[in-house]
Amino acid sequence: MLSQNEFEEIISDLTKRIEGDISWNDDEDHYPAVEFRAEVVSDAGYPISIKGSYNALAQKLSYVIIHRAAGRIYGLDLGQDHKNPNGEQVGDKHKHRWDERCRDKKAYVPPDITALITEPVTVWQQFCLESSITHNGIMQEPPPLQLDLFL
Repeated sequence: MLSQNEFEEIISDLTKRIEGDISWNDDEDHYPAVEFRAEVVSDAGYPISIKGSYNALAQKLSYVIIHRAAGRIYGLDLGQDHKNPNGEQVGDKHKHRWDERCRDKKAYVPPDITALITEPVTVWQQFCLESSITHNGIMQEPPPLQLDLFL
C-alpha cells in the first residue's frame, strides 16, 4: 500500500522524467483506440510508469501514472464521466489523485487542462507540466483514424 506521504513525495519530485520519443500503437483490446506506455525515471527511482490511451472515434483521452505496487496513483481523463464515492458527478474532464483512504476513486475538475480532447499532444504537455514530469523527447501525434468501410 502506498502512504499519502509517499504519494506526495512522488508527485512533487521535480526529477521525474521520460527519456525518448513517444509514439502511439494500436490498442488491440479497444479498437480503434491507440495507446503508449513509458517508464518514468527519477533520482529516487520510484517504480512508476505512464500509460496513455486515445480513442478519436469515442472522443476519450487518458494519461495515467501507474505505481507498480499500488496501481493508478494519478491520472487525467477526458471524454468520460466520473462519479465520486460520495455520489458527486465530476464530469467528463477530471483528474484522479491518490488518497490513502479512497485510493484513486476520487476525482476533481482540473483548471490547468485547457486543451481540447482533439489535441492529445497539447494535453500531454499540460499534464506533464502539472505533474512535474519532464519529457526529454517528442510525443508523436496519434495516427489518423481509419475505419474499415463495409460495402
